[in-house]
Amino acid sequence: MIDLSTLTIKKAHEDMKSGKYSAVELTQAYLDETKKKNPDINAYLEVFTDAIEQAKEADKRFKDGTAATLTGIPFAIKDNILINGRIASSASKILENYHATYDATAISKLKKEGAVFLGRTNMDEFALGGSTEKSAYGVTKNPHDTNRVPGGTSGGSAAAVAGMMSLVALGSDTGGSVRQPAAFCGVVGLKPTYGAVSRFGLMAATSSFDQIGPIAKTVTEAEIIFNAIKGQDIKDSTTISETTYSPKSVGKKPVIGVPRVFLNQGGISKDILKNFDESVEKLKKLGYEIKDIELPNAARALPVYYIINFAEVSSNLSRFDGMRFGLHKSGKDGIEDYFLSRGTGFGKEARRRILLGTYVLSSGYYDAYYNRANAARRIITQDFLKAFENVDIILTPTTPTPAFKIGEKLSDPVSMYLEDIFTVTANLTGLPAMSVPSGFSEVEGKKLPLGLQMTARHGDEKTLFGVGKEFLGE
Repeated sequence: MIDLSTLTIKKAHEDMKSGKYSAVELTQAYLDETKKKNPDINAYLEVFTDAIEQAKEADKRFKDGTAATLTGIPFAIKDNILINGRIASSASKILENYHATYDATAISKLKKEGAVFLGRTNMDEFALGGSTEKSAYGVTKNPHDTNRVPGGTSGGSAAAVAGMMSLVALGSDTGGSVRQPAAFCGVVGLKPTYGAVSRFGLMAATSSFDQIGPIAKTVTEAEIIFNAIKGQDIKDSTTISETTYSPKSVGKKPVIGVPRVFLNQGGISKDILKNFDESVEKLKKLGYEIKDIELPNAARALPVYYIINFAEVSSNLSRFDGMRFGLHKSGKDGIEDYFLSRGTGFGKEARRRILLGTYVLSSGYYDAYYNRANAARRIITQDFLKAFENVDIILTPTTPTPAFKIGEKLSDPVSMYLEDIFTVTANLTGLPAMSVPSGFSEVEGKKLPLGLQMTARHGDEKTLFGVGKEFLGE
C-alpha cells in the first residue's frame, strides 16, 4: 500500500528506482483515489485512458537506467495547457471538442522527463475567475470542505493535489490563479518570473500576465518542477535566459519586508491577519530580519490589473469566432453565425470581460483607461523595485479570506475580484511569487487552509525556495 498522503517526488523516485513499487502501481494508486473522489470534487474534466500505458513506458526507463527525477511521476494538467492529440477546452463550450495539434513547451519538457499525465483539470473558463465556479463543466469543490470553492482559476489542479488524486500538477497564473487555489487547498503554488517558463501552448488569457507554474505539496517539489520546465524558448519571444536578471541579496540571510500599510486597508479576515503575524514571528525565530516597507501604490493594483486584464482578454478571445475552429452555430448569414457561436460558447464571466475590455480599448476611452493603467503598472513596479533595495522577500497573506462558500460571491463580481488583492501585484510587476501553507482557520467546524505569499526579485526563485523550505521545515 502506497502512502499517498506523505509521498513526494523524491521519495517516489527512490521507491521506483529501488523496485519498492512500479510506476504502473503508483499511477494506479492515484487513479483509484480519483475514481473514488472525483465524482464529488470534480477536479478532473477527463482522466486519460492511457495513463497506465504511459506508466509502463516509465517503468522501461527505470529498468534500462535512463529514468530522470520526474520519470513516472503522476501529473494533473490544467485544461488550458496543450497536450498533442488531447482535448484542450479551457473549460469552455466554445472549445468543447477542440483537440490540440501540438504540445506546449512545458509539456514537451515533461514528456522528455518521462512524466505520466493523469488527466486534464477543471478551471474557470479561459482562466477568467477566482473560484473554479465559472467552468462550463461544473464547479470544482475544495477537498477540505466540499461546500467551499478550491480557488481559481487553477482550482482543479490544486484540488487534485490536495485530494491525493495526483502527486503534483501544472496550473497557470494570470492574477493569482496558481497561488490562490494553492492557499485555499493547503498546498504550494509558484508563479515564476514572467518569461521564466514558456507560454507556448498555453491558451492566452492576458498575455502580459500569464505564466505556467507548479502546484505541489512541498516547496522542494515545486522547485524540481520549475527547474524542469523553465528556460528560453524560440517559440516564445517573451522567455528569458538565466542571465537576464542578476538578483543581488541585501545580506547573507534574506531580509524580509512587510508592507504594513497595505495590510491595514480593511476587508481582510481577522484569522488571516492573526495567522500572518504568527508567520512573521516564526520567521523571526528562524533568524530572519523583518523590516517594515512601503508600497505606496499597491492598493491601486487591483483596478489597474483588471483594466489591463479586460483589454487583453477582449483581444485574445476575438479569435474564437465560430469560423476557424471550435464551436460553430449556423445563422442566416456570417454575422449571425458569429453572434450565435460566441453567445452560446462563452459563459457570463468571459462575456463580461470581453465587453468591458472592448469598452476600455474603444476610441475616447483608450487613453483614459488602458494607457493610464499601463502607466500605473510601471509606477507600481518601481515601488517594488525600490523596496527590493532594502529587502529580499516581500511577505503578505496570499488571500484576504479563507476559502468561501460555493455560490457566495457569484452575484457580486467585484467581491470576487477583491480576493486577488495580494496576488495581482506579482503579475503586474512580473516578479516571482509563491504561496506556502501557513496554518488553518476553523470555520463552522472545518479547518480551512491559509496561505503565506512570498515575493522575490525578478529571476530570484532560488531565494523564494530557500525561505519557503525553511519556513515549512523541509
